[in-house]
Amino acid sequence: MLRVSFSPVYRYELPEGHRFPMMKYELLAEQLIWEGTLRESEMFHPDLLLEETALLTHTRGWWEKMNRVELTPSEIRAIGFPINERFVIRGRHISQGTLQCALFALEHGCALNIAGGTHHAFADRGEGFCCFNDQAVAASYLLDRGLASKILIVDLDVHQGNGTASIFEHETRVFTFSMHGEKNYPLRKERSDLDIGLPDGISDNAYLNILRENLPRIAEQFQPDFVFYQSGVDILETDKLGRLAVSRAGCRTRDEIVFSFCRRNRLPVVTSMGGGYSPRIADIVEAHANTFRVAAELFG
Repeated sequence: MLRVSFSPVYRYELPEGHRFPMMKYELLAEQLIWEGTLRESEMFHPDLLLEETALLTHTRGWWEKMNRVELTPSEIRAIGFPINERFVIRGRHISQGTLQCALFALEHGCALNIAGGTHHAFADRGEGFCCFNDQAVAASYLLDRGLASKILIVDLDVHQGNGTASIFEHETRVFTFSMHGEKNYPLRKERSDLDIGLPDGISDNAYLNILRENLPRIAEQFQPDFVFYQSGVDILETDKLGRLAVSRAGCRTRDEIVFSFCRRNRLPVVTSMGGGYSPRIADIVEAHANTFRVAAELFG
């Protein structure tokens, strides 16, 4: 049985014409239920992230500034969204959703958040559409409660998880692995435990071979007992921001590699969706839906 975090607040109303396709969250949920990949009973509405939990990852100054909605113009520009109370509430639901998914994954093996992947949020600031770092929040909670001892974060979004890398830079119990476009955002990369910068235009075979080669090697050396997976679909050749050339089939194979690795090694895994910016919303939803289909086949 899969458990999936979803809330209507995941869709954030933006000024007309904004490039970020917020409608994908609702469309993805509807598609997965309509086709029978998920049942409504498998979805849950996440609670609000609590201050005491957030402060395991984020600084008190950032937490209070966000909740008072008192950001400077430069801080708002760094995030890239107009900031209001609803945006903050959305971020708190998303992070709590990933945390609750982690608890479900400990019981069922796999859980997914229809949003999340807010890997550009640092401990003390936000960037790139992200205000709270959902996977970092959940990982910190598991470590604090003794529910996991060695956590692997597999970030396969096209953009480096700079916030995640920074948060865990000195945390030996978390291994951060990022495969991302070398020339893509962010311009200044942080240092993950393993960074693989990919050239523009890389396609299926080369991309998948790199993943197949490195994932088992990391596991053998680090010996994780829990996995967070960032499954951005901005690696697609159709993505207008990604600059890579992975096909939809290749993107699905990527998911199969990660989920099969986790199941084979009996590693609980939580997946957050990450980015996707193809001009056709159908391309984004279909690629994200494949992630859930693969998870359902292997863990459902």
